[in-house]
Amino acid sequence: MNSIHAMLKELSTSTPPDNKILGIGGSPRRNGNSDILLKNALKGSSRQGVQSESYQLRDIQFQGCIGCEMCRKDKICTGLLDGMSMLYQPLLSSKGLVLACPTHNYNITAWMKAFIDRLYCLYNFQDTIPRAWSSNLAEQNRKAVIVAICEQENKKDMGFTLEAMRMPLQALGYEIVDEIAIFRIFHRGKVKNDQEQLDKVIQAGENLAKAITLTP
Repeated sequence: MNSIHAMLKELSTSTPPDNKILGIGGSPRRNGNSDILLKNALKGSSRQGVQSESYQLRDIQFQGCIGCEMCRKDKICTGLLDGMSMLYQPLLSSKGLVLACPTHNYNITAWMKAFIDRLYCLYNFQDTIPRAWSSNLAEQNRKAVIVAICEQENKKDMGFTLEAMRMPLQALGYEIVDEIAIFRIFHRGKVKNDQEQLDKVIQAGENLAKAITLTP
């Protein structure tokens, strides 16, 4: 195991997260609606004095999970060494998380799906059939906000976008503080003209900051 993997293994198994927030954007479209929503969510958290950082997955060269199962032994993804390896550190060290993603074909984007799949390494599995499991992130008071946007009319047309973010995060041990779905917006950056929606996202960021600072 190289030095990066060794550091991440130590971090994933023994170090509690800090009161800060990581933002992850899943849109391939630069300066689009998801980018604006993510920035505003973190703007809300900054109003509460909580430190944050953000990454756009389109700017990171990484693969989806290859199913090598090396993480079952190493407790972190050692089967691949790529851009995702650099995201584990801010994820593990941040109590708060914001995911912002558009709907692609009734679901999250391929970038967001690959990111979530690479969090598989944070589970522990027992040698049973079916395999019993737990999360290395459980019982750390982790909180999250998820934001989805689409041009369609309602949650049915949005498909599985929210569920595809919510369910894996809950399984990992995150409490979802706010879940925001925005409809009928498609053109690049158009959401910046909808102050009502921006205010919702800003408030969600504030709520997340309050939640992570009020819990031990």
